[in-house]
Amino acid sequence: MMHGRAILLVLIALIAGCGEAGPPRDDPTVLPPSSLQLEQVSANPVKHGERLAKVLGCTGCHNDELTGNDWSEPGYGTLWSANLTRSSQQWSAAELTQMIVLGKRPDRALMEMPSHLFARLHPDDVAALVAYLGSLEPVGPVHPDATIGPRLQREIDAGTYRNSAQQVEDRRGEAAPDLGPDHAFGRQIVGVTCAECHGIDLRGKPAPEPGANPRPDLRMVASYAPQDFARLMRTGMAAGGREVGLMSSAARRRYANLTDAEVGAVRAYLTELAERDP
Repeated sequence: MMHGRAILLVLIALIAGCGEAGPPRDDPTVLPPSSLQLEQVSANPVKHGERLAKVLGCTGCHNDELTGNDWSEPGYGTLWSANLTRSSQQWSAAELTQMIVLGKRPDRALMEMPSHLFARLHPDDVAALVAYLGSLEPVGPVHPDATIGPRLQREIDAGTYRNSAQQVEDRRGEAAPDLGPDHAFGRQIVGVTCAECHGIDLRGKPAPEPGANPRPDLRMVASYAPQDFARLMRTGMAAGGREVGLMSSAARRRYANLTDAEVGAVRAYLTELAERDP
């Protein structure tokens, strides 16, 4: 999950992008052999990919129709998320794969595509996403090319901003805590979803901007009864019927599309994590 300027920067990434050729499916630097596939609600890869596009947050940045949004901000540039219904027709399956898992396209790196997380997806999940994107009927406009404004350029020049391809390299050795084979499925899910906001160690992060909520340590999930955690993930309502900012909207948009088994695996993993590493 992303918020504020972090979301805005995603969008230079996806304006057009992907790479020259897809990596081999057995390349461990791209698709870790330890990764597990998310549940297949449908044997049809297009349907599976459609669910994954929601769970992984594609619809959050690109809107529900995947036709893109304008996230431009003064000083940072013209920043549209791609119209994926059109860019998915422009690039080959191999190129789309490289965009997702390596964070780059033929002519440049992407800027804030969370490829360092998506590189951990199972190869069949990546293939399903690509199949779904390729099935979309092109609709809506082609958006303006990205421009990099002076504030963002200063961050790039200073080396304080790392693009998506650089982050894949920088963060290749990172992984959510390993709790053994009994919790490998939950670990896989949180590693490609929750870690985006809460950090790969799941310890949480400061508020991304003034007025926003800090990202809590997910060990707090151990305090939730199973039915309360399921309600949070399905409806966005926390204990006591509370709205909890970005998590509430992300739950309704993304995590409501998880299966019951996936929700249970996430809670079991986070509860065990709190027990072992409080």
